[in-house]
Amino acid sequence: MSDDEDEEPAVSLGDHTPVEGAPLARVASRLTWPKEKSEIDRLEGESVVRTPDGPRSLSSILESVDETYFQRRQEFEACVRDAVGTGPIPVADE
Repeated sequence: MSDDEDEEPAVSLGDHTPVEGAPLARVASRLTWPKEKSEIDRLEGESVVRTPDGPRSLSSILESVDETYFQRRQEFEACVRDAVGTGPIPVADE
């Protein structure tokens, strides 16, 4: 950093509010594709994912997904989002 640059960010980032669970995209990025649902459950089933209803284990989400094989990451993410819905993610209580 040069002496002319400010120490603070140019844009206010707001207060840090903790959110429980990992983004679905982060969990999906740890896998290689194509992949069977049972293999995803074995590898990442214990991962806690952020959902509009609060954090849930991927294993519990996969129980409500009808697909058994995912050709691509995008297909997997779409099926999971169909199962849990989309919307604001609740923040953790401090």
